[in-house]
Amino acid sequence: MSSRNVLRRGLKTSSSLAQSLPALKERPAAATPKQSVFSQIFGGSATKQPPMDEPMPNVIVPESPIYPKEGPKTLITTLSNGATIASENTPGATMAVGLYLESGSKYEQRYMSGASHMLERMAFKATMNRTNFRITKEAEVMSASLLAAASREQMSYTVDALKTHLPEAVELLCDSALNPKLANHEVANMAKDLKKEIEDLKMNPQAMLMEAVHATAYDGGLGNPLLASQESIEAIDGDALREFVAENYVAPRMVLAASGADHQELVSIASPMLETVSKGSATTTSKEIPSMYMGGDFRVKNESPLTSLILGFEFQGGWRDAKRSTAVTVLSMLLGGGGSFSAGGPGKGMYSRLYTRVLNRYGWAQNCTAFHSIYNDTGIVGISAMTDGQHVNDMIAVMAEELSAVANSSQITDEEVERAKKATISSILMNLESKAVVAEDIGRQILTYNHRKSPEEFIAEVNTLTKQDLAEVAAQMLKSNPTLCLSGDIAGAARFETVKAMF
Repeated sequence: MSSRNVLRRGLKTSSSLAQSLPALKERPAAATPKQSVFSQIFGGSATKQPPMDEPMPNVIVPESPIYPKEGPKTLITTLSNGATIASENTPGATMAVGLYLESGSKYEQRYMSGASHMLERMAFKATMNRTNFRITKEAEVMSASLLAAASREQMSYTVDALKTHLPEAVELLCDSALNPKLANHEVANMAKDLKKEIEDLKMNPQAMLMEAVHATAYDGGLGNPLLASQESIEAIDGDALREFVAENYVAPRMVLAASGADHQELVSIASPMLETVSKGSATTTSKEIPSMYMGGDFRVKNESPLTSLILGFEFQGGWRDAKRSTAVTVLSMLLGGGGSFSAGGPGKGMYSRLYTRVLNRYGWAQNCTAFHSIYNDTGIVGISAMTDGQHVNDMIAVMAEELSAVANSSQITDEEVERAKKATISSILMNLESKAVVAEDIGRQILTYNHRKSPEEFIAEVNTLTKQDLAEVAAQMLKSNPTLCLSGDIAGAARFETVKAMF
């Protein structure tokens, strides 16, 4: 008789059989579950919870929210003095509001060099109506985030807070940006901090080299340094900064932009403050210093065994040439690149041309990245790289080869163009998930185009691009005079004329 039949008939097995087959042992009756510590102290017993796939009893599940069929629209109001108020009522509990001004290092005369950099650091300090301490406390009460940023063509002051604090946030923003006190002693203290910051920046050759690129490539406003020098800091005081603000912070050159705010409410709050801003004179409404692309060569030797280099060309048209600037954006995504070490996957650009054709092929290439600095009417596009001194000419040759390759449509595949287009669209949509980015997008676009183009328009422009469009833009850029900047071990670097002859 098999052991299975023994169990089926309810017969007891011998002890020897039970020991040899532990599975045949008689199972003891289920033990009474032990009370938990809480049950022993407070009494009672544990209640049985329903399974996770069954609804909880007596719990009312709310209905799913009804989402609008269309996204929020950008509404624009222009005041009598030329100031613009624009907003997009993005749903959510928070909002972002910023004041964007057509002012930056491009508008600085030589005697005011570094003013925008200093104003960025002096932002949200004491005003004519508030002390520095009061501004800090008001921001704390609102749980607000304050930020200022200077660039070559534009200046921005932004506040992020809850929607319920819209009136306080707008009032604090306008007072801080338009009525800065800029006391001489506060400016002097900030100048000391800036000197230390500049000394630290000198240890970062890539950051300083990008400054050198603009100084080398452009004659005029765009060639002005964005970062203040130690000499210019010593020449700037509070009186000079107030004069710069009075000349450049005028109504026709400013946009108050918000994301997550009702437009009519925003206009009713902001218009009394912005209507008092000066229209400016015929000279102050267009203080831009003309810029002309020149190209050229810049080299600085230091003790580093590595060489940092940038090779760029002019992009004519800038952001205001919508189709070609979109093509440049996709072209930069197609080139991609990065460092020789990356902890990421495809999302970090591992399938871009500069990764697959340069970083994965040459061990001496420590960094190779496409860059583009585009402005209203012009721009500079190219490749930045880093290698050891003995391979600097190899790196220059590779950079020239890669730029020349994308100027020929036969050397570009449809697959990589589609990948670059999808990556560009993905980048646009992911960035616009942030209300701060939406507000910035509204403000900067209105300063550039006098209106806001929707994300759908940009995406449609991206989707219409072909590899011929990208190659045409690249070929046109390569006709300009190159800009070559090197820093580090440059003893064996090729002459500028030799590099120029590669194109």
